[in-house]
Amino acid sequence: MNYFSNTLVISTYKWPEALELVLLSVKNQTQLPEEIIIADDGSTSKTKLVIEKFKEEFKIPLHHVWHEDNGFRKSHILNKAIVKAKGEYIIQVDGDCIMHSNFIKDHLEFAQKNNYLFGSRVNIQKAHLPALFKNKQIHFNTFSKGIKKRTRALYVPFLSQFYKQKGEFSTKFRGCNTSFFKSDFIAVNGYNEDITGWGREDSELMFRFHNKKLMARRLRYRGIVFHIYHKGESRDKATINSEIEQETVRNNSTWTTNGVNKYLGNE
Repeated sequence: MNYFSNTLVISTYKWPEALELVLLSVKNQTQLPEEIIIADDGSTSKTKLVIEKFKEEFKIPLHHVWHEDNGFRKSHILNKAIVKAKGEYIIQVDGDCIMHSNFIKDHLEFAQKNNYLFGSRVNIQKAHLPALFKNKQIHFNTFSKGIKKRTRALYVPFLSQFYKQKGEFSTKFRGCNTSFFKSDFIAVNGYNEDITGWGREDSELMFRFHNKKLMARRLRYRGIVFHIYHKGESRDKATINSEIEQETVRNNSTWTTNGVNKYLGNE
């Protein structure tokens, strides 16, 4: 296995109870990341208190990158967070995704130049939320109560070897469970900040990766996250965001003009 310095980036927005479980699942990792950055899209002081608590418990650096709440600006805050990452390899999850105990280890084991990775997401059902938060549950398997799409929870490392690199974008991709080299991210100018509101910020980035000739590998049966149910975000910008993505595809774009480069030099 190649060694790459690494940073775990966790995006969050006004849900400290979920973020607490995610950070507990970081503590439970068989291999810790070397650094954690919370990309906070305008949460309140309640989230800051959770982060400060875990700062005292972790032996690794835990940083909080925040900007004011001005609507859904996930692209912006992820750019601001990733530019500050000291790791050469970025592992990215959402702040409502509890990580399998081998999550970091799995992503690092498959990290490879000219590739990005994406893993599976198992959904935790709404009816299970009271028990989830009461018990601060972070351990799940395919037989656990309160989840659906149970086959995605199967942890079978042997089977993961049969999922090979591919040159095209996969509809199985989810931005809540992905990893890539920071240098590749910078090379395409990061997330497109023209994309605001829910949708397409992650997939549009991956299309530019593919246009740059990066390969994708799916971490099936490894690299699993358990997504906590929540109401869907407003999709009022979904059509506009899809149009931006389609323009990237049509033009075979490898660069966005409104990206991460504006933050470079301010790390």
